[in-house]
Amino acid sequence: MSTSNIDNPTAEDIKSLAEQGLALPLTYHTLKHYLPHRYPFLLVDKIVACTPGECITGIKNVTINEEFFNGHFPDEPIMPGVLMVECMAQVSGVLGFISAGLTAEDGYLYLFAGVDKVRFKRRVIPGDQLIIRSKIVMQKQGIYKFDCTVHVEDELAVSAQIMIARQEQ
Repeated sequence: MSTSNIDNPTAEDIKSLAEQGLALPLTYHTLKHYLPHRYPFLLVDKIVACTPGECITGIKNVTINEEFFNGHFPDEPIMPGVLMVECMAQVSGVLGFISAGLTAEDGYLYLFAGVDKVRFKRRVIPGDQLIIRSKIVMQKQGIYKFDCTVHVEDELAVSAQIMIARQEQ
């Protein structure tokens, strides 16, 4: 996935977000309207770029205080791969909501529907900052497929195709 445009919202992107009452970066107080997750399972700290209907970039700061480091692994803490996949799904869910002009408060959830082509390239450890990018590759009747990556600085940590489905609560 090219990162040349995904991290730099255009004036049109900013205007489109403003029409929904949004301003970048999106932080916890805004994200909680899109994601039903809460501590310790909210795995997105902020959204720094978004082109509705196209792509999004989120940030997750990884700290030693994360619950999962107590057991994975105490002497050499490594962020579990499944949680990095969940980070990609959560960022993709935010993009799905924003693209549809909805929030979770409108009575919808985006549920994990599938994951393909997962590749882990590097360990993620306390102190790393995850840059999570998601790009829509297919959208049909509330079902979305995304190409996603997680980078630490300029180094690819994980890539995957994520599928989510919008469901009415």
